[in-house]
Amino acid sequence: MCFICERIEMIKNNTNPYFVKELETGYVVIGDHQYFKGYTLFLCKQHKTELHFLDEEFRNKFLSEMADVAKAVYNAFDAEKMNYECLGNGETHLHWHLFPRRTGDMPIKGPVWWLPKDEMYDDKNRPSQAELEEMKTKLLKELSKL
Repeated sequence: MCFICERIEMIKNNTNPYFVKELETGYVVIGDHQYFKGYTLFLCKQHKTELHFLDEEFRNKFLSEMADVAKAVYNAFDAEKMNYECLGNGETHLHWHLFPRRTGDMPIKGPVWWLPKDEMYDDKNRPSQAELEEMKTKLLKELSKL
């Protein structure tokens, strides 16, 4: 089972503390590490590796819902700009990385992946339980407006 499928199983078993909301085509989760405050993922319900492998109707809904989630992230976390990434080089299961960006959020101007991994994924960037609950509440409030 892939890592994304494992996370989805945790959601289904009510054991994923980062889970925010289930949508028709995917699951909204707060990122484990929050170097970029509000970093959120949208996990596809179907275990597919490419957008073109999805049925057209499902794909269109998935993309639409991803844009809605991004809007909610933008509003909930006061972003100046959003970065959208669907890479699949590490975990091939379709999922979106949604990064709210702000001026000066990195030492050098550029994409999030220019930040050294050890800095982005440092344990100091894991939200506390209270921070995580606050983030989930903010995001859920914005998602409910859509």
